[in-house]
Amino acid sequence: MNKKELRAKYKAMRLELSPEEIEDKSLAIANRILQLDIWEKTYFHLFLTIEEQKEVETEFILQVLAGKDKEIVVSKTNFDTLGMTHYLLTDNTKFQKNQHNIYEPVDGIEVPNAKIDVVFVPLLAFDKKGHRVGYGKGFYDIFLSKCNDEVVKVGLSFFEAEEAIDGVFATDIRLDYCVTPTTNYEFR
Repeated sequence: MNKKELRAKYKAMRLELSPEEIEDKSLAIANRILQLDIWEKTYFHLFLTIEEQKEVETEFILQVLAGKDKEIVVSKTNFDTLGMTHYLLTDNTKFQKNQHNIYEPVDGIEVPNAKIDVVFVPLLAFDKKGHRVGYGKGFYDIFLSKCNDEVVKVGLSFFEAEEAIDGVFATDIRLDYCVTPTTNYEFR
């Protein structure tokens, strides 16, 4: 299937999930993340859940990271440039929803791309080679292309891998891992 077909298929599959299923699957994903070989790293970038899109609830991962005393980085998006500005999450970080219903930090201590060690990547679908389908704007491909070569890219998905995604571009950045409620995929 191509990206457009997969985008439609997985958006529909997400819509069928109940709030209880989303919570249970998100908790299972957070528990599976503990098995990854990433815990010697320091700076972890985490996306904030868009509830209307029925995304993986990242609050559980946030708790894991805080419990391990990791530096947590969250972003503010610029829909005109497709860029992201990253901020260190602190007790003083204030959030507001943007025009796309995404919670974002208002301001704070900026963290450069090169400092980020691990990025948890939102997605709709992924394949067995580590390619992913997002919402189609390219925010994460642009962001990841600016990170250091050693950054670990971890996709989060309620669903298992597709065999292959048709129409992958050279600019699409592959994942290193993808975590589902039942499986940890490794693509390195």
